[in-house]
Amino acid sequence: MGLFGFGKKKNTETLYAPVKGELQTLENVSDPVFAQKMMGEGFGVVPSEEKIYSPVEGTVESVFKTKHAIGLKTADGLEVMVHMGLDTVELNGKPFDILVNEGDKVKVHDPIATMDINQVRDAGKETVVLTIITNTADLIDNVTEEINNKTEIDDGTKVMVSTLK
Repeated sequence: MGLFGFGKKKNTETLYAPVKGELQTLENVSDPVFAQKMMGEGFGVVPSEEKIYSPVEGTVESVFKTKHAIGLKTADGLEVMVHMGLDTVELNGKPFDILVNEGDKVKVHDPIATMDINQVRDAGKETVVLTIITNTADLIDNVTEEINNKTEIDDGTKVMVSTLK
């Protein structure tokens, strides 16, 4: 029994790996905007496969015109961006194939995109796929990373648990 209802359990949201590969904690991402968490909490995965999956259950809120990023929103209001590669906005969508539309409902591990890793590499860009909670400041109390930097993980692996305010 709880203490007369005090300290009610806070909601948590779990983020799962959107792609198979090697986990890269945000601090280790070479782009300072992401590394310093200016965009929000999250994590990266250096992909070993091309299929990108949803890291959360929610709704597709936005697909960037340049196809390098997809915005998702969970039932609790968490806004999660899947950002494929660094500086890939300059590639005008060529390496990406988006498999969802705005308004679509997605579950964890539903395919949302593919990324041609070789095309991204050939363009001199990093392939890391970032999962970022873009409204961290508004909604997140704290996050717990379940996995260490440089760990090989499968898509759908539980990576981060965020506690909502």
